[in-house]
Amino acid sequence: MSWLQNLYKTYNDNEEYVGKIVKKRSDREYTLLPISHTTQNAHIEVTVDEYGNYLKGIVLEKENTIIPCTEESASRAGSKVAPYPLHDKLSYVAGDFVKYGGKIKNHDDIPFESYIKNLKEWAESPHTTEKVISIYKYVCKGRLIEDLVNDGLLVLDENQQLIEKWNKKLEETLGEKPLIFSSGATDQVSAFVRFNVYKRTSTVEVWKDKEVYQSFIDFYNEKLGDEDVDFVTGKIAPSTERHANKIRHAADKAKLISANDTSGFTFRGRFTTSRDAASISYEVSQKAHNALKWLIHRQGKTIDNRVFLVWGNDGKNVPYPVEDALDILQHTNQNIETDPDTDKPFAEEVKRAIDGYRNDLDYDSEVNIIVLDSATTGRMAVLYYRNMNKEIYLNRLKDWHSKCIWEHRYRRSEERFVKFYGAPATKDIAFAAYGPRASEKVVKGLMERLLPCIIDGRVVPKDIMKSAFHRASNPVTMEHWEWEKTLSVTCALIRRSLLEEKEEMDVTLDKDITDRSYLFGRLLAVADVLERSALGKEETRATNAIRYMNSFSQKPSRTWMTLQASLQPYQSKLGAKANYLSKVIDEISDKFSIDDFNNKPLSEKFLLGFYSQRRELYMKKEKNIESEEQINEYTRP
Repeated sequence: MSWLQNLYKTYNDNEEYVGKIVKKRSDREYTLLPISHTTQNAHIEVTVDEYGNYLKGIVLEKENTIIPCTEESASRAGSKVAPYPLHDKLSYVAGDFVKYGGKIKNHDDIPFESYIKNLKEWAESPHTTEKVISIYKYVCKGRLIEDLVNDGLLVLDENQQLIEKWNKKLEETLGEKPLIFSSGATDQVSAFVRFNVYKRTSTVEVWKDKEVYQSFIDFYNEKLGDEDVDFVTGKIAPSTERHANKIRHAADKAKLISANDTSGFTFRGRFTTSRDAASISYEVSQKAHNALKWLIHRQGKTIDNRVFLVWGNDGKNVPYPVEDALDILQHTNQNIETDPDTDKPFAEEVKRAIDGYRNDLDYDSEVNIIVLDSATTGRMAVLYYRNMNKEIYLNRLKDWHSKCIWEHRYRRSEERFVKFYGAPATKDIAFAAYGPRASEKVVKGLMERLLPCIIDGRVVPKDIMKSAFHRASNPVTMEHWEWEKTLSVTCALIRRSLLEEKEEMDVTLDKDITDRSYLFGRLLAVADVLERSALGKEETRATNAIRYMNSFSQKPSRTWMTLQASLQPYQSKLGAKANYLSKVIDEISDKFSIDDFNNKPLSEKFLLGFYSQRRELYMKKEKNIESEEQINEYTRP
């Protein structure tokens, strides 16, 4: 229940945003819905004057519209007659629907009659508004379809019936295809109509008018059901068993709270009714679900319908745990320009960026992290939820971005690749562990498993790190840019794992380390750089060191003998320029103990030694070694 409680509180803290429509960069609109309201895609807009006379109609292209709704209409399905209170489909709002060919499945329960009865009750209540009365006066005339036909918005056939489907034959006889058939409605009969009222004293559209919102809220509050103890607030309030859907998007039918399976023994034998398990008031359910929808549209991250959402109860932005270090810097408008060897300063910048979220931190500032997904079309589950103090959350995030770090070169900014030093994003970890062709189902599963590692400080699952290690050790199966990305992300995971064991290794080469895996990695890096130097920039084929990397990780001693023999022609080609690299090989070899130079498979430290040694060599400014600019040209995706 705590997630409901915090969503309810979030709604109350952000009531100033109720009804304010915001457009995202993707041109999708969202808003914090008023209670007793939902959204629908409207296909036709009808404007009437304040006296209830038809003025004009226009065809819309699936325009998202805020509409009032009841518990029954919000969950209607199939042939069930449950009208929305004001805006609805033609079959509900048009009194002449049957006259023009509309089919009614149950003649004992006519949609228009139910609609007009409910609208009359609202229009005649003390909570009504002038706009609602104007719309009621118009629909009472029962000539909506006739007016729309006369206005050219709807089209009739030779029998004066609404045309169901548009085809080429109709195009030959009637001419250009009417806009209604391109509006998104499956046919004319199922078109959704929204109403507007032209008033000289008010320019606010009905579906954006807060006075109309409040009018229906006050009217509907008097019609709510029995009161019960609300398990969220502890107060006596009208309760509900019908909870909202459309949580992730407009077509989402999955519900977080439902108990309609009274014949499947879901709760029978333990509870008499579903309310015995939990009783939730109508107001809390509406506000919590509306807040959740608003937050998902505003800042949620969705992968294969699984929603990852983080929000603070103080209304201020919080960094996402699934982002990488560069994202955090960009969100705080930090300068992302970095020098060739600024790993430590970059890491400090990330820490300072996270600390920047502590400004004006209250003692009760909290952060909520929730993961939602559905296994079926009708049921949704909370897969993960944490509510924690904001300062603790930021400390955990800073700890992750201090430990799971390495040097990366795969991010693009303003048509160039940016080197950054920090933690990779969870989606990039999935990329390293399972490859770029991994399904979204695999990616979302990995992200869910990594959340406790970031937020609760748990150890990264061994299977994820092992999978990334095996892929990074087998570069011949990937394009070069893909392998470079996999290598750096894997190194970050390995470093994080070693720190859990109180062993620290950094991207900077440590020449004092005598671990055999680290040393073998260094040897392989020298062999790679030596051959690459001899081949030159024009030749982009993989070196023998890269080709034999997988074998080297399994049988290092035997494979090194093969590699060392293959290096001799390149050493001869470079001549004196190879002396420095040969000297480095000798220095590394001297650090081995006799017993360590064997064919035992290498540990993950092998990749750290390889990366750090290769990085060190490419940063040398000596004449016989390529500059870092040259290696960037080679490793660029």
